[in-house]
Amino acid sequence: MSTFVAKPGAVEKKWILIDGKGLVVGRLAALIATRLKGKHKAIYTPHVDCGDNVIVINADKVVFTGAKHEDKVYYHHTGYPGGVKERTPRQILEGKHPERVVTKAVERMLARGPLQRQLMRNLRVYKGAEHPHSAQNPEALDVAKLNRKNVRV
Repeated sequence: MSTFVAKPGAVEKKWILIDGKGLVVGRLAALIATRLKGKHKAIYTPHVDCGDNVIVINADKVVFTGAKHEDKVYYHHTGYPGGVKERTPRQILEGKHPERVVTKAVERMLARGPLQRQLMRNLRVYKGAEHPHSAQNPEALDVAKLNRKNVRV
């Protein structure tokens, strides 16, 4: 008996809709990373994009546990000497692009490389309740019902 290897053309990709209102960022990102990678499927193959397309709405309403809203710090470097910049989740969520909190959390949970860049193209994150993907008929996934710790009220 030989090992099964999924072919990229034979993978069935579904569209999943997740409402991020009140969900904990880390738990949401872990679930999204699993769905993007395809680990929830029986045909999972590590080097093939077996995952689904994920749409996240209300990304500006995600929450952090504890004092991470103020104490956690995101760093980036501008490329110039002394160019280390830092921002807190509160600054990002109140800023122009609050959806970047969810996008970066998912991006950092996937192994870097060509497959990660391909998987990230299957993720769409929107700060409001509207999204332009209604033609794909996405299935709603209620993350709050999966575990009581996934949601903070």
